[in-house]
Amino acid sequence: MGFCSDREDINSLCLTVVQRLLERNHVPCTSIGRLEVGTETIIDKSKAVKTVLMQLFEDSGNTDIEGIDTTNACYGGTASLFNATNWIESSSWDGRYALVVCGDIAVYASGSARPTGGAGAVAMLVGPNAPLALEKAGLERSFTVDDFEHVVFHTPFCKLVQKSMARLLVNDFFSNPNLNTHNGIFQGLQPFRDYKLEDTVLDKEVEKAALKASQAMFNEKTKPSLFLSTQNGNMYTPSMYGCLASVLAQNSAQQLAGSRIGAFSYGSGLAASLFSIRVSQDSAPGSPLDKLVSSLSDLSNRLDSRKKVQPGEFAEMMKLREETHHLMNYVPQGTVGDLFPGTWYLDKIDDKYRRVYARCPLTGDGVNLS
Repeated sequence: MGFCSDREDINSLCLTVVQRLLERNHVPCTSIGRLEVGTETIIDKSKAVKTVLMQLFEDSGNTDIEGIDTTNACYGGTASLFNATNWIESSSWDGRYALVVCGDIAVYASGSARPTGGAGAVAMLVGPNAPLALEKAGLERSFTVDDFEHVVFHTPFCKLVQKSMARLLVNDFFSNPNLNTHNGIFQGLQPFRDYKLEDTVLDKEVEKAALKASQAMFNEKTKPSLFLSTQNGNMYTPSMYGCLASVLAQNSAQQLAGSRIGAFSYGSGLAASLFSIRVSQDSAPGSPLDKLVSSLSDLSNRLDSRKKVQPGEFAEMMKLREETHHLMNYVPQGTVGDLFPGTWYLDKIDDKYRRVYARCPLTGDGVNLS
C-alpha cells in the first residue's frame, strides 16, 4: 500500500507528476492552455490545488491557463478529463494542450479499514493526434463486453472490480434473449433467465453464478489492469487511470494498436461514466503510442524501489500526520532522503498557514526518477 509521511501532501504529489510529465516528454510550459485537477483531498477549502501548480509555470511567463479543481468523490478526475476534452473540441480552444491531474491521499482510521487506503497521482496530457482517443460517438447498437479488448474500473479494492465485470456479463445476458445458454460463457446463468434485471442486483445466487461464469473473461480483460492497485491501494480519483497505466505498461505498442478499452469511473454521490478509449493504429517506433508505452515500461521497477516500512512505523507516521495537519509554524519531520530524485515535498508551513514546497535534486545526469 502506498502512503505519505508528513513531508508530502496533495499539492506536492500533483507538483511531482506534473513536472515529471513536462520534463520527460519535453513539453514547453508555454504550450499548456488549460490545467484541470480532480481530487477529494482538501487542504484549503478556498484555494485550489491548481493554484499551487501554477508556480511550475512562473519562469515561462505562462500565467494564462484556464481550469480549476473538480471535486466529486472519486469521480473528480474523470470530470476533469471530460472538461479538458470538451474545451479542446470547443470554439474556446486556443490551440494549446490541456493537462489533467488526478491525485488523492486515502487514509482511514486505525482498524480493519486502514489497509484499504493508498496514495498517488496521475497526470495526463490532452490534445489532438493523441495515441489514446475518447470515443464519444456511441455504437450503432448496444455494446457488450466483447466490444472491448480490455476493461478498466475504478478500484477501491480488487474484489469489487471482479464483481463489476460479473455484473457486465449479467447485463449482456439479460439484454439478449437469444443467447446460447446451453454451453459457453452464459451457461451458468440459464437458471435466472426468467428474472427481471433489477431483481438480480442484490441476489447472491446470481452474483455467485456470474462470478464463476465471468472468471475467464475477467482474467483476460481486466485482471492485468489491477497490477498498480494491488501494489499501491486505493488512490481515489487516479484509481481507474492507474489501471489504464497498468494495461499500457504490460503490453507492447503492437499488441495495443487499434484496440478498444472500456473504462468505468464512478464516485460517491451517484456520479459515474462508462466510456470507450480507442488506441491508435500507429505503433511504429517513435510513434506517440510507442512513446507512451515506453514511458511506462519501468512501472514495475519504480514500484519495487519504494521504501518498505513495518506496520508499527506506518501507524506512527499516520498518527503524526493526524496531529500536525492543522498546525502553523511547522516543519515536517519526515525524512527527505527517503524521497525519489525530483520529488516535490512540503518544506514548511509559516505563521499564516502558507505552505512552502521544495524539490529533491535530480540525479547527476538530470534524469527525474520520481
